[in-house]
Amino acid sequence: MSEAASLMQAIAWSQHWRAEDDILTRARARAVEAGCEPVDPVTGALLQVLAAAVGAMAVVEVGTGTGVSGTWILRGMAANGVLTTIDYEAEHQRVARTTFAEAAVAPQRTRVITGKGKDVLPRLTPQAYDMVVIDADEREHADLVTLALPLLRSRGLLVVDDALRDGKVPDPARRDAATVAVRGMLASVVDDAGLTPVVLPVGSGLLVATVH
Repeated sequence: MSEAASLMQAIAWSQHWRAEDDILTRARARAVEAGCEPVDPVTGALLQVLAAAVGAMAVVEVGTGTGVSGTWILRGMAANGVLTTIDYEAEHQRVARTTFAEAAVAPQRTRVITGKGKDVLPRLTPQAYDMVVIDADEREHADLVTLALPLLRSRGLLVVDDALRDGKVPDPARRDAATVAVRGMLASVVDDAGLTPVVLPVGSGLLVATVH
């Protein structure tokens, strides 16, 4: 087997190395029914690890969906940590509440806000959060990152999903609006002296940056 083939085999194997439980499996099925695109299990597991690594007490998530990513994040947070999750689809959030309840998440550990990220983020307390996770319309990523950074404490984590758009971002021939917007966001992040960023080829691509 060639080195490239071995690598692809290893990547495929890692996708299933950590299986989701029944709670997340049901939440993922609800996402399909609702027309959402939840993070894949590897990305979800990484979100859990990142939340645990910083001992997250307060996390903001833009893009609630049906609660798949939120459940992963909550499982990594401190036992009394609070997830503030934002989505403009109230019906998605209703389903997410069901997911959180099935996951035995205490009601006081989630703050569910219906609205657009760009409208809600400016209303949150600056430098009060350990982690901000953005999983929303890629065309708004640059604006959301700008609004998210003031919310983070020193050493806090900025996490942006769809950072590679399933391989479209590295391809210069791809010039659709969402891909161009993500490229612009990544350029602004790598040029920001206050951030230490990395792009991980996980799922559809994950940007992780720590604030100095």
